[in-house]
Amino acid sequence: MALALNKSSLKQQRDQLGLFRKYLPSLDLKRQQLLAALKEARRRLEALNEEMRQEELRAAAVYPLLGGATLATRELSRLVRVKSVRVEQENLAGVTLPVAREVNFEVAPYSTLGTPFWVDPLIEGLRQMAGLRIRQAVEQRRVQLLDAASRRVTQRVNLFEKVLIPQAQKSIQRIQIFLADQERSAVVRSKIAKSKT
Repeated sequence: MALALNKSSLKQQRDQLGLFRKYLPSLDLKRQQLLAALKEARRRLEALNEEMRQEELRAAAVYPLLGGATLATRELSRLVRVKSVRVEQENLAGVTLPVAREVNFEVAPYSTLGTPFWVDPLIEGLRQMAGLRIRQAVEQRRVQLLDAASRRVTQRVNLFEKVLIPQAQKSIQRIQIFLADQERSAVVRSKIAKSKT
């Protein structure tokens, strides 16, 4: 687009530059908030992963007992089911993020006298692991959303800082130089015209 070299275009460029400088700090603050939230979400995801590793190590003690079990694997897999998961939405700096609030389980009825002693710890381990996996999936989605949002806001900040503000400054400078040249040439013309009369 061609730049008009006149006073109205100069005013328009100055107004745009003022707007760019006005909105840049709020965009930069939003970027900082998103990056801090992303760092915190990654830390929580890593803590969940570590908790899952610890739970797997605890469950490893029951694995040898499963090999000699008289219970069918199908019976064991039906003991614990996820009944409901409550995932709410949270708004952080304009980004809607999921938050896992509650996970409810349904434990199938079983005979405590007719089943081996290790079934109770197995059920508790299954509940723990299922809850951790659900929270892990929600936290991974949070990290993805925060990463995409922070990338997008960083691109906008860079657009303002590195493209729009310098372009507006160059346009203002170009228009000012042109108008100053026009003013000087008008003064010179008037002096020449005055000297001829």
